[in-house]
Order: sequence, then C-alpha cells, then structure tokens
Amino acid sequence: MAKDKKSKSDGKKAKAAEKKHKQEKKAEKKAKVKNAKQDGSDVEDVDLDQVLEEYRRQQELFLKITETVADGPPKARAAACFLASPANANQLLLFGGEYFNGALATFFNDLHIYYIDRDEWRTVTSPNTPLPRSGHAWCRGGNQSGSVFLFGGEFSSPKQGTFYHYNDFWRLDPAAREWTRLDTKGRSPPARSGHRMTYFKQYIVLFGGFQDTANQTRYLADLWLYDTANFVWFNPALPPAQLKPDARSSFTLLPHEQGAVLYGGFSRVKAAANSQGGRGGGGRTAMKAVVHQDCFYLRITPPAATAAPGTAPVVRWERRKKPANAPNPIRAGATMAFHRGRGIMFGGVHDVEESEEGLDSEFFNQLFAWNIERNRFFPLGLRKPRTSAKKAGAAGGEQRVGRRNRAAANEEELLKQLAALEAVSRKKGEEDSCDDEDAMDVDKKDEEDEDKALVRQMPVSMEMPHARFNSLLAVQGDVLYMYGGTFEKDDREFTFDDLHAIDLGKMDGCKEVFSRPLDDAWIESEDEDEDEDEDDEEDDEEDEEDGDNVEMDTTAEGNAAKTFTPSTRNKNKVSTVAPETVSTVDTDSIADSEENETTEADTPVDDGLPHPRPFESRRDFFHRTSNEWQEILMENLRRNGVKIEYMLVKEIKTKAFEMSEEKWWDCREEITALEDEQEAAGIGEVVSLADRNPGAGANASSGAQRRR
Repeated sequence: MAKDKKSKSDGKKAKAAEKKHKQEKKAEKKAKVKNAKQDGSDVEDVDLDQVLEEYRRQQELFLKITETVADGPPKARAAACFLASPANANQLLLFGGEYFNGALATFFNDLHIYYIDRDEWRTVTSPNTPLPRSGHAWCRGGNQSGSVFLFGGEFSSPKQGTFYHYNDFWRLDPAAREWTRLDTKGRSPPARSGHRMTYFKQYIVLFGGFQDTANQTRYLADLWLYDTANFVWFNPALPPAQLKPDARSSFTLLPHEQGAVLYGGFSRVKAAANSQGGRGGGGRTAMKAVVHQDCFYLRITPPAATAAPGTAPVVRWERRKKPANAPNPIRAGATMAFHRGRGIMFGGVHDVEESEEGLDSEFFNQLFAWNIERNRFFPLGLRKPRTSAKKAGAAGGEQRVGRRNRAAANEEELLKQLAALEAVSRKKGEEDSCDDEDAMDVDKKDEEDEDKALVRQMPVSMEMPHARFNSLLAVQGDVLYMYGGTFEKDDREFTFDDLHAIDLGKMDGCKEVFSRPLDDAWIESEDEDEDEDEDDEEDDEEDEEDGDNVEMDTTAEGNAAKTFTPSTRNKNKVSTVAPETVSTVDTDSIADSEENETTEADTPVDDGLPHPRPFESRRDFFHRTSNEWQEILMENLRRNGVKIEYMLVKEIKTKAFEMSEEKWWDCREEITALEDEQEAAGIGEVVSLADRNPGAGANASSGAQRRR
C-alpha cells in the first residue's frame, strides 16, 4: 500500500504542477493583452480635446501642400470616404477612416490619390487638412463640378470608450489638392457621423446619421441643404402630416434630376425585451436593430429666378413602393454607387438572432443594379469574354474576297517577287544602310516592348471579391472600383485591404488592382478572457471532483471497489465496467487505463460523420457542416420510411442542428486535448479565407454593436 500511496501523491503533485502552469500561462496572456490595450492610450478617460489639439499642432508643421509617390497602397481602414475625382477622369480620392484591432482604434486624416492610368498611389499632405475621422460623408459639388464637399464624422478615444463627433464643413479642390474650411452663415447641421450627402444643381443635400450620447446612440432624421452660391445652410420645415424617412444611418442617397432618392439604412429602436419561457422581463425595453427597406423621393424646387438671394428651396418627401426584386434576405452595410441613372450595390450582412451568445451573420458578395426610375433591382453577374466569332467571320470574308479576286492577288504576288529581286541587286553600301535601319527598327521595337512591360498586368477573376459589408464604392467612367470592407468571424473583425475593378459595360471579369493579406493581429477583449477563465475553472473543479473520487476508491479497504476482467486489462483498449461487477482493486490496471485514455483521446474515431475542429464552437461547426448533416438526416429518414417531402425546411434544419450538437459534445474531450496541445505549441485559432464563404455564420455580437 505504501507504493500505492506514493503513486497517488505523485499524481496529485503532477496535477497541481500542471494547474499552476496553466494559471501562470493565463496570467502572462492577460498581462500581454492589458499592455497591448494600454499601449499609447494612457487611460480611458483621455481628454479628446487635448488629443485633437496635438493633431492640429502636428498639422501646422506642414508648410505647404505636397504630393509624393507612395511606396504602395494606403494602410487598411474602414469607414473612410472614397470618390471618383471630378477634376480628373484618371484619379480616385480616398480620405480618412479608422482601423480597429480589437483593443485600440486608429484614425486617419491622410488624403490618397490613385492614378488609374499609371497604377500609382500618391499621398497629399497639407497644413489645412481636416482632423482624423471616420464615418464622415462627402460628395461632388453639383454645379461646382470641380469641388468636393465634406461634413462631419467621428473621433474616439483609443479604446472607444468616448466618442467625439464633428460638425465642421470642408471644401476640397481636387485639382489643387487644397482644403478650405467653410464658415457658413446662420445655422448649420449638428455634429454627426454615419450620414449621407449628394448634390442637386447648386445644392448639397445632407440627411440622417447618428450621435453617441452618454447613454445611447441617437439616430437622426433631419434634412439640410447647403446653397453653394450663397454659402448658407437651409433646414426646410416640413408639413407635420407629410410622410418622411425615419431616423437612420448607413443608407443610400443618390442624385436625381428632380432632387435625390433615398433607400434603406440601419438604426436601433426601443422594443420590448424578449423574455425566456414567458417569465420575467415585464416592462423592460431593449434596443432592437432595424434594417430599413423603404424608398423615398426628395423633390427639390429651387426658388424662382426673381426671388431674393438666399431664398430657401421648397422640398417634399414622397414615399415610393418597396423596390421590386430587392436582394433577399435583407442586409445591412450594402453600399451603393451612382452610375448612369442607377445605383450599383455590393455586399452586405444579414444578422439572425439564434442564441444567447450573440448574432449569427451571413455575408454577401453579390452585385446588383437598382434602376431608379423603374424602382427595380437587377442582379449583375460576370460573364466570360465572347469568342472571337467576328474575327473568324472577318477572316472568312477575306478568304472569300481572295477567291473572287484571284487575278489581283496573283498580280500582287508577282510585284512582291520583283521587288525582292531588285533588293538583291542593290549595292553593298545600300545593303549596309538597310541593315542599320533594320537594327534601328529592332531597337525601337524593344523599347516599345519595355514600355508595355511597365504597365502591370493585373489578375482578372471571374468571381466577385470575398463577401463583406461596408465596402467603399466609386465609379469612374464606366468602371466600378471596390475598396476594402469588413468581415466578421466569431468575435473578430477583419478589415480587407484590397481594391478591385469591374467594367460595368463589359462585365468581363473582376480585376484585382491590389490585395494584401488580412492582418490577423486581433487582440481579444477582456470579456473573452474572463469567459475562458470561467471555463477553465469549471474544468479544474471537475478534475478535483474526479481526483477525490479516485482517492476514495483506492484508499477504502474492505469496501466495494473496481475490478477489471482480463479483456479490460488490454493496454490497447480501455472499456467501462458496470458498478455491479466491482469487487477488488487493481492499481496497475488503473494506471494503464489512465495512459490509454490519454492515447485514445488523441486518436480521432472515423465514423463517417462530420468532425469538429479545434477551437470551433457548436454554431460554427454546424454552419460549416450544415449541408452534410441535412443530407445524413434525410437519408436516415428515408430508410425509416419517412416522407421528407412533407417536412418543413426549418424542421429539417432544426433536427440537423441537434445531430451536429450531439456530435460536438461527443467529441468535446478529444477536441479539448487537441486544443491544449496546439496551445502549448503556440498555435491559436487559424482562420483561412477558404473557411470565410458567403454563407459562413459568425458570432458577430461585438461587431454588430459597431454596425451603426
């Protein structure tokens, strides 16, 4: 028994040492996260006014406007402004934006210009550039076709505990690269972000957006018009009974020959909180996300020519029917650009509340055209270039012509032969001069080939860019440019760093202007760490309980204990014996079984069913293998004689989810062992682009809060 007690004490020491090692590892990880979050951010109650004042001082160090060739595309960012330059048909403008790594937010105020014909990025610095911001809006100037007008946006503390909204108004001269802050007469729009702007004749139209107050996010529904000729803002008074759009942000506002047209948007409204099981929650309210699908005309009637300068125009909202053939399911963050009387829409995300853990999100990469006059959506798909049938036909025509004019062709051939004979009889000097001319022609051809080589051949794909939402769109000529966007997986956000181009006339492929790998340096939040700690504490408690039970069994003499038949002592296989067969103690077999349990946990059993991956939640496992589980379910039902034709799709999905959940729990011990091994080797969760398909579900609870 002394030997048994010694082995038990050694086992306890090993478990205690392992537990201590885990705790030290958690503390070290937590310290790294804390340091990363505090790096450069001081404390959360940072004085934003002081931070912005420091930005102003840094801005004043630029003595003049400079434009330099950049080493490459700008840094990854979201919620920026992207526009085709109204002053140059070969340029795209990009300004501002923010980048969030899970802990800290970085804001930008750099102006980048992409030269389409040169495939070149340039960065502009100016002593009068607007301060860093995101969620701002800008548009070209209508009658002032060479100008771009910008309003508002937001800035926040690094950990986004406090927000600052701008109410400044700027004019950019794209040709001179010069910013001018506009001090307007009278009232002006309140500070905001998430709003939209467009143009109509001499007016800039601004609507909606949101403000972050101390308690909540407040959405706006006010309309403002800026008169670029008289430098004044108008806030038209609308009749109380007139229908008008609800408060919203992230909507579409496009120009129209009679004013503007508005579609969609996102907001949060107060709603009664859903109680579980019909109990509790009486009188409680919560903020519910709303994805708007309505459409409005904004008709603007300018004042008569005889009216006094500065007279306000007459405006009227007219509600339209819901657009026909609208994208289904409904989606937020689907951005739109104006092109020849229609809106070109790309991407978006559809959120479904399915569990207490958060939201399941489905992302899209579909392209639609919204015909404004017909109020109808049309899907746009890429199509392969047509075969050279015309060229083949033209070649056939030449052959037919040749047969009809055989005599003329023979005469031409004779003339060629005569010219060749005359060339042979030329003098040697003339031959040398001809050789020199030929050499010059070859050199010239080589130079032309080198010039062609300088123009980079961009890869073209017949597939749309990866699914995302809040992508930035701009149309220059007939080419649609799509910059960046956001994708979510679990509690992580991925900011795309790419630019694609599609010819809307030909639709002959998606050209990749540039695409850089996603930055996977995501810093987990403290809530996630606390959840992991709680899970580990529960596992530790279970281990302690198991240890106590084993100690009781091995120390109680004369009491009922475990026994192992010869078949259960096989070291290659461990089986569970019923309590009724227990009679004596065999410590060697216990040690053997512990070793074999570890070995068996590392060896997955292939039963032909989908298998969960390390670090994969139940929800992600089902979304990845949903189709397989549904096929397995339907096959089992057919074998049992159940007619699946009469079953609802929702019922099939529910039963398939139950099967996947059971499999996930059955493999939990095995997967946990694999996770521990990978974590010990320094390998975290690996997210690949192949797993990020448009239908992939994601726990986007944290990202949805930022979907404003």
